Amino acid sequence: MAGWLLGLVLVVAGFIGTVSVLNSTLYSPGHQVEEYFHALRSGNGERALGLLNASVPEGSAAVLDGAPLQRGASAVQDVEIREPMAAGEDRVDVPVSYRIGDSDYTTSFPLEKTGSEWLFFPTWGFAPSALPTVDVSVGDMAESTVNGQRIATPEGRNTLPTFYPVELAAHYTSEYFAAPPRTLPVTSSNPADNALPLEPAPTAALVEAVDGQIREFLDGCAARAVFQPANCPFNYQTSQRLAGDIQWSIQRYPEVRIEPVDEGWALAPLAGSAQLDTQLQDLFTGAIEDVSETRDFEFDARLTVTNSSATVTPVIDF
Repeated sequence: MAGWLLGLVLVVAGFIGTVSVLNSTLYSPGHQVEEYFHALRSGNGERALGLLNASVPEGSAAVLDGAPLQRGASAVQDVEIREPMAAGEDRVDVPVSYRIGDSDYTTSFPLEKTGSEWLFFPTWGFAPSALPTVDVSVGDMAESTVNGQRIATPEGRNTLPTFYPVELAAHYTSEYFAAPPRTLPVTSSNPADNALPLEPAPTAALVEAVDGQIREFLDGCAARAVFQPANCPFNYQTSQRLAGDIQWSIQRYPEVRIEPVDEGWALAPLAGSAQLDTQLQDLFTGAIEDVSETRDFEFDARLTVTNSSATVTPVIDF
């Protein structure tokens, strides 16, 4: 009898120990959080969304699944799921500490008891919530790239629902415009900063293309053997008689500066200088004189530019 009682006590103790272990691991609130983080790292957006029990606001779903989600979650390092803290009847908060870049963060996930299994094992689920959103803006560009995924940006912006914690990394690159990469850590369902603005600027390729067209225009003006080339920014006026060839040459080409305006991009006023070499005859003495004069000039030009084309239209106004 004593042996039987001892065996029964050991079985009961083992059962209680097993229940305790399972309640602190497989059936713990922290296990649900661990599963959520695993889904993020795996890029399994459907699984992560189901675990988080969250609704999805309107916007682009570009970073909610697959490689973009994996990239965002891979920036979350040194994850430590801490002990749950009571937050009311059948509710707990599970704090999670982690690092993104050079900064440390802690996010608390609210969970609530949803029932039990086999009488001894309580089940937990995330309290209902909504995913946070991030507003991506990129000037007047029609697209950008976030976590390696190209997204449309109608009128230069879009809204991205996102999981948390993740890091969103955005950039814009085209032949004529580029914006340096920017990152934004998203660490809660209600982030204090939900804006990811990109600032495209002209590339060297655009400046070179515009400069080439301006030089071609001015060289064309200089090739005309007249004192006043039509629709050109420089001229020479004299009352003396021409006694030789007229030769224009551009001494200083304008510096190209492309500046943002309300609805796109514009060229700053253009300034340069041209040199005239010729011979003139004095009407009174008949003497012939070599003439070499520099004429400073300024003019404006309209710039029409897309991602892959640029057109410069000089505007000459005397």
